[in-house]
Amino acid sequence: MSDSLILYSPSGLLPRAATMSLAVKRLKALGFNVSRDESLLARRQRFAGDDETRLAAIHRVAAAAPSIAMPGRGGYGITRLLDCIDWALLARSVEQGTRWVGYSDLTALQMGLLAHTGAASWCGPMAADDFGRDTLDEITPDCFCEAMSGELEAVGFRTEAGFDGLQAKGLLWGGNLTVLCSLLGTPHWPRVKGGILFLEDVAEHPYRVERMLLQLHQAGLLAAQKAVLLGAFSDWRPSPMDHGYSLKSAIACVRSHCDTPILTGVPFGHVPTKICMPFGQRAQLLVEGRNVLLGW
Repeated sequence: MSDSLILYSPSGLLPRAATMSLAVKRLKALGFNVSRDESLLARRQRFAGDDETRLAAIHRVAAAAPSIAMPGRGGYGITRLLDCIDWALLARSVEQGTRWVGYSDLTALQMGLLAHTGAASWCGPMAADDFGRDTLDEITPDCFCEAMSGELEAVGFRTEAGFDGLQAKGLLWGGNLTVLCSLLGTPHWPRVKGGILFLEDVAEHPYRVERMLLQLHQAGLLAAQKAVLLGAFSDWRPSPMDHGYSLKSAIACVRSHCDTPILTGVPFGHVPTKICMPFGQRAQLLVEGRNVLLGW
């Protein structure tokens, strides 16, 4: 594999440069031609440089149009930039073959790109948060390489019982639930009807997850989709006030209000093992028993 891959920092600062060095080493070992944006290690408060620095980094990467644009990490920061991003420049990079990859805070960039230009991107791993972690499992890099080479055409996972025979076709979109909800009502929200919406989040208690899902339901968004796929909702702490309330309880509540099928089990989110999925491409969903096949 000889794809050019540029590492850049559009969001949070990188806590340790060593994680990026390890990520570069691993990505090069996979055959990628890795380069680093000039402001990759910039710092200002909790951000990877001030807003102008991070905006310039996004535009530099888009102008270079590498095969792959991979952020160092997520965190927070892209929402600050949405009104100033040159979306046409990013769309041209996609036309030239650039795959903008990421998750978490990158949801804001992917949502805006789809909303303003209709261009697709990829939900997948990031440098420091994935390739720079102490232990890297086999599934994440293998799936990433297959996705970037064009070999990956479908992913499978197990879900709960009760959806046998479900079939759905539509635009695949979504990402981090908190970031996604923050864009509702803005110009950066893509108007997707009849889509397949996937969602994940981190460090959000189930009642907050429930509240955000109900917000999407009450806004008419869930009813407009063919199916909703839930990934990992990780790293939250139970409260003494829960008394048995859990993520399962939250999902059951939302299902009681919404007729759109809500499936769990997608191996994606703030977890060590993650698949890659296209953002903004048409996909189809097929459930046999508890086995789910998502293809595009």
